[in-house]
Amino acid sequence: MATTHNLGFPRIGAGRELKKALEAYWRSDINDEQLEATAAELRKRHWILQRDLGIDLVPAGDFALYDQMLNMTALLGATPSRFNAGGHNVGLDLYFAMARGTATQPAMEMTKWFDTNYHYIVPEFDSHTSFRIGSPRLFNEVAEARALGIVPKVVLIGPLTYLYLGKATTSDFNRLDLLADLLPVYRDILARLASMGVEWVQIDEPVLALDLDEKWLGGLDQAYTILKETGTPPKLLLATYFEAVDNHATRLKNLPVDGLHIDLCRAPDQLDTFLDGYPAGKVLSLGIIDGRNVWRADLTQVFSILSRAQSVLGERLWVAPSCSLLHCPVDLELEPRLDEEIKSWLAFSAQKLNEISILGRGLNEGENAIRETLIASAKARQARAESPRIHRPVMQERLKRLTQDDIGRTNPFSVRQARQRERLQLPLLPTTTIGSFPQTPEIRQARAAFKKGELGNLQYLEAMRDEIQLAIRKQEEIGLDVLVHGEPERNDMVEYFGEQLWGYVFTENGWVQSYGSRCVKPPILYGDIFRPEPMTVDWIQYAQSLTEKPVKGMLTGPITMLMWSFVRDDQPRSHTALQLALAIRDEVADLEQAGIGVIQIDEPAFREGLPLKKRDWNEYLRWAVEAFRVASSGVRDETQIHTHMCYSEFHDILPAIADMDADVITIETSRSRMELLDAFGHFKYPNEIGPGVYDIHSPRIPQTREMLELLEKACLVINPAQLWVNPDCGLKTRGWPEVVTALKRMVEAAVLLRARLGTSQFESVREVEVDRVSTA
Repeated sequence: MATTHNLGFPRIGAGRELKKALEAYWRSDINDEQLEATAAELRKRHWILQRDLGIDLVPAGDFALYDQMLNMTALLGATPSRFNAGGHNVGLDLYFAMARGTATQPAMEMTKWFDTNYHYIVPEFDSHTSFRIGSPRLFNEVAEARALGIVPKVVLIGPLTYLYLGKATTSDFNRLDLLADLLPVYRDILARLASMGVEWVQIDEPVLALDLDEKWLGGLDQAYTILKETGTPPKLLLATYFEAVDNHATRLKNLPVDGLHIDLCRAPDQLDTFLDGYPAGKVLSLGIIDGRNVWRADLTQVFSILSRAQSVLGERLWVAPSCSLLHCPVDLELEPRLDEEIKSWLAFSAQKLNEISILGRGLNEGENAIRETLIASAKARQARAESPRIHRPVMQERLKRLTQDDIGRTNPFSVRQARQRERLQLPLLPTTTIGSFPQTPEIRQARAAFKKGELGNLQYLEAMRDEIQLAIRKQEEIGLDVLVHGEPERNDMVEYFGEQLWGYVFTENGWVQSYGSRCVKPPILYGDIFRPEPMTVDWIQYAQSLTEKPVKGMLTGPITMLMWSFVRDDQPRSHTALQLALAIRDEVADLEQAGIGVIQIDEPAFREGLPLKKRDWNEYLRWAVEAFRVASSGVRDETQIHTHMCYSEFHDILPAIADMDADVITIETSRSRMELLDAFGHFKYPNEIGPGVYDIHSPRIPQTREMLELLEKACLVINPAQLWVNPDCGLKTRGWPEVVTALKRMVEAAVLLRARLGTSQFESVREVEVDRVSTA
């Protein structure tokens, strides 16, 4: 009999119950018992749902109050010494301190989970790092599941992935050196789970999808040989996902584990390599339903693939989603207002598990048992392919007319820089923000009332203009040099634009977790993109009318629109990216025509879109850079184009970032203490750059001296004449009191450093002033 299982379920809840409980807890509106009660109720609901949908092995250990990597740090007792945890268990206070920072310690770094929009908390390692079981949470959750009659398959982040995705805090330290100390704790965890009656443990090793060197692959052999030395339960299912691992097929087949999981959605061609000579007695789990997108599967095709695998594997075949369903919304049934035609093309987490269950039934009972379902699936796929809503000939023709003249600015940066300085008249180290200001309850209430028809167009316009006035006034009082309108009218940086473009559709409850309590509702990009009218011009033009200082036009770039949407899978992503780029290009042209001299095209997902295999990088970077240049290049020299990127490593793609040719790039650097900026300095990044000087994802407000120290570090690697001063990211999740305080300190730091460096923005101060900066 084929076994059905799931790698992980969305933890936030159908109504974002976890988000609401977390934020209430952080505000001290509820206590720890109430938070834990909400978490327990969500786990119970999700376990029962999966069991009732027909999933044989339901995951436990996939739930996290903040992040699964942070959960492993707590379980392994690997708390950084700077949090003064000693040998104590990791309770809620310490857990959230690591995630969000404290009054005295910044939060641990946060970065993207492979090529997804999920962010994980990066483990910190040094030569003094030690491991022990530091939290009972996992074992308590297993006990909860068993009490409900659930047969849990426990989920753990594997030791290789945990170390590889961590960060050495000193340059002379190798993370892999910790493996020998780490493995005994994993063995203790497995032994404890076995004593609780756990039969299967899924150990996630997604780093195997990356280009690992032989030392790390040797660590893989070492790790699983030691973990299986005793030969005692539980059984281990080593799970890989997000890319092909067939280059390691021989090694993985010989690894002393009881089963493997491979992703056939991202890498369908790897199946034959694994079926060929697959070891007897070992399970092979096939990730055949896409865990990262929302389209219904072609069940006829999928069933054919599984039937072929079953002929080789027999009852050793397991069927699953490609990866954890963390990246998908919970349930399509929560979307009663969604267009019925488009809804018939979709599957959210609950529907995907139903597809898994149907496939399992067909494998176990024969194809006739699911024939009607296969026919319905085929009809839905055909209806989508033939729908006239998908294709717009005008957009296809416009793509064909693109030329090289559309993919680059008229003059080089040196020429543009001089003309922009003449126009904008900014000081050395100009200060700005990334775009958004606090989304207050009043803003959210007005937007919700407008959506429900309870607030008229004029009332809504006046409410949003009041918020824009407030934002402009506060920025002028703070002393910022380049202002923003604050984005009060925007629900989300992708959804807002998608709502105004043809080719998108939207959900009411299609939430997914981005990090911690931050949830996003990705729009669904189902057809050719077309911009019927300007999207932002009226708002930005109004903001500019309120001040003599320049106001930035704020747009989301084509790659981020692509990556943070659920994207159509019926044409290459490069084509969709260019369609988005043309829509943004039209908006940029309209902003320039309206007199806006600074336009920011955010691309925080640029690095996220990079393929996991280096062999595929050049092709992605070619079309991603091209899309940005198409979006940004239709303006005059004196119009300054900014872009923003955050929470990613850029060291290995800096030539591509430079090739984007934005006049100014702003990046996240505060959690890493400006480490990322070093790469830009060594690369000799040619244009202007704004390294973030404080972490907006933490409620902690840094002192002026801390920001000044970061700016001083920045001046050691980047010519100060190229530097801007800004926060790490947008400020929508923060409150006005902390925002005003932090920005005042940021401006004060910039003013202090200007005084040390001199007032002329045109002089080359790097060599002349470095000694004064470093000794100040």
